Amino acid sequence: MPENSQRDRVIITLLLISTFVVILNETIMIVALPVLMRDLNITASAAQWLSAAFMLTMAVVIPITGWLLQRFHTRPVFITAMTLFSSGTLIAAVAPGFTVLLAARIVQASGTAIMLPLLFTTVMTLVPPATRGRTMGNISIVISVAPAIGPTISGLILSVLDWRWMFILVLPVALLMLALGSARMINVTEPRATHFDVFSVIVSAFGFGGLVYGLSSFGAISSGGNPLLVWVPLGIGAVAIAVFIRRQLQLQRRDDALLDLRTFKSRIFTASIVMIAISMLALFGTIILLPIYMQNVLGLDTLATGLLLLPGGLLMGLLAPFVGRIYDKIGPTLLVVAGSVGVSVVLWGMTLLNQNTPSWTVLVAHVSLNFALALIFTPLFTAGLAALKPALYSHGSAIVGTVQQVAAAAGTALFVTVMTSQAAIAATSGVPEVEATASGIHAAFLVGAVISMFAIPVAFFVRKPVETTVDEMAYQDN
Repeated sequence: MPENSQRDRVIITLLLISTFVVILNETIMIVALPVLMRDLNITASAAQWLSAAFMLTMAVVIPITGWLLQRFHTRPVFITAMTLFSSGTLIAAVAPGFTVLLAARIVQASGTAIMLPLLFTTVMTLVPPATRGRTMGNISIVISVAPAIGPTISGLILSVLDWRWMFILVLPVALLMLALGSARMINVTEPRATHFDVFSVIVSAFGFGGLVYGLSSFGAISSGGNPLLVWVPLGIGAVAIAVFIRRQLQLQRRDDALLDLRTFKSRIFTASIVMIAISMLALFGTIILLPIYMQNVLGLDTLATGLLLLPGGLLMGLLAPFVGRIYDKIGPTLLVVAGSVGVSVVLWGMTLLNQNTPSWTVLVAHVSLNFALALIFTPLFTAGLAALKPALYSHGSAIVGTVQQVAAAAGTALFVTVMTSQAAIAATSGVPEVEATASGIHAAFLVGAVISMFAIPVAFFVRKPVETTVDEMAYQDN
């Protein structure tokens, strides 16, 4: 395995900064939706697709990246991803209306979807096992902090500037990373000729796209929409994923799978994926719910909301490298168990939030949740991917990214649907709107708290893989 030289550190730093920038845009629209509804004269259901379409595109594109990273060199893949993201950002900045803005978000997401698996695969290729925890700690900053502080940044921007500045300010950074990457990025993986199975691509698009679309549309039911808009995509998605899995099991016999499912032969990887799904569900459910609670129940403005969410995101970023160093010394189990217990305790505490809760309590809860999640993400990413043989790194990275997107959509859909449904029930009983919303918030966090408890027993199965040599056999069947 190559030494973690100055050249390697430059490559990884470029990928880290670039991936942070692109993932930040996944949640930057959340606080901006009311402003966009007013300026673009669109409904709430239309506005939410500016975030949902981003996740939907990610869920469709990421499964393809496992094949993409095996077939092409690192440098052209990076340039393609950042060019797509920069182009989408430019289009969004000058978009004359909703339709063009939505198209721009899809172009942005196409580039974003490539960056995360590219980062994972490159790190697993370049960084020795003994120091991967430290590097994965930096990746955790990208994966968890970027979406966590997205609403904060948009709140700060919208307090003084027009919504277009959310894209105008990001564009120079994206172009700079594209220029630096074009000049400094080198090829660190060895591509090989692999079969591109068009049928698998089509089926995965219907499968993962149907799941995310259906989950993102759940709010329509509680708002009086047609339930078929939810259940038909979910049904199509479930059937398509079953067909996709069957197809991959056939193709992987000759190493031609679009997404190689032999990754799940590793118990450590499988346990990590389950934990990542539950953790992302909790993170994104909270990200979507807390701004609603703070603005609609506590009466705070977008700036105050963004500032209250900032310390938690910053804490997660500060802790991630330290958690990585601890992982390198003691392994993942203790960290993941403590983190999963912490997440559950905080979510149970959030069930006590109501219209009379002081804002400092929300701050403490959010900071505590981010502290607990910081203990989880780095060990999961590191141990999960390290449990695979090198030939499966790209596929494992793609699976991690796909699960993240589906879990994010599920968390958003679950928390919002429970909240709106319970609020509607309370409102029909004559409860004032603020109290009804607070009741919905309570119900959503209650469901989240119950789900979080399932992660605790799984955490005990996340252990540090034994890697005794650099040969691929050292990664086989951990």
